[in-house]
Amino acid sequence: MTAKIEFRAVGKRFPVRDAEPVRALDGVDLAVAPGEFLVVVGPSGCGKSTLLDLLAGLSAPTAGEVLVDGRPVTGPGLDRGIVFQQYALLPWRTAQANVEFGLEAVGVPRPRRTEVAREFLDLVGLTGFERRYPHELSGGMRQRVAIARSLAYDPDVLLMDEPFAALDAQTRESLQEELRRIWQRTGKTVVFITHGIDEAVYLGERVAVMTSRPGRIKAVLPIELGDRSADADVRSSPEFARYRHEIWTSLHDEVTRTQQWEKEGVAR
Repeated sequence: MTAKIEFRAVGKRFPVRDAEPVRALDGVDLAVAPGEFLVVVGPSGCGKSTLLDLLAGLSAPTAGEVLVDGRPVTGPGLDRGIVFQQYALLPWRTAQANVEFGLEAVGVPRPRRTEVAREFLDLVGLTGFERRYPHELSGGMRQRVAIARSLAYDPDVLLMDEPFAALDAQTRESLQEELRRIWQRTGKTVVFITHGIDEAVYLGERVAVMTSRPGRIKAVLPIELGDRSADADVRSSPEFARYRHEIWTSLHDEVTRTQQWEKEGVAR
């Protein structure tokens, strides 16, 4: 099967005033299949968000290339929707108007915008909250609006940069279950960045583990857990614990190395 997304020998350096450039990524090779849910996990500062920025077209690699559907990424595009940790909702717009925002940009007529926005608010469980403003919604509800907004203009790929990190544990687990349901229903290709090993195991079909900076792909682990609904209580299963241990084992040396560099103040 042809890859939906490819990173080919991707490197990224950032200039530093009066010092050597910082190597954020070095020689990243990674492929994502159409409709796959891939989670990327790694220690702090390893380049996870940089990887996502390159895929989103918000930044350009200094080596190698990033491809979507076999074409190099040269900038942002409507084929890729993005959900950040911060909700980035427009405070003067209602939930429905926030979801309609992207549809306005591509010229969707108003009656159709209203129909699509309500459809996707229903998809994320927010029917009845269409006229609420962001300050009237909880953090979890705001992130649901952000997800609905990113899905509404029907991108092929959904990019998610630690979208649940700021939420409490109960809300985070609820939204993880919701996201899996949405992914199964829509068939989108999802690339999800997280620090959380449990989150990575629960969400991913595969989990890519990154090294400490400069970030490389250390391992890509398939996750086979079957039914991951709340009723299945998959987080308590021996299989879940085994995958969690496997990822933690792969990450442990990288986290230790990062902590040592931080203590020594080493710039790389």
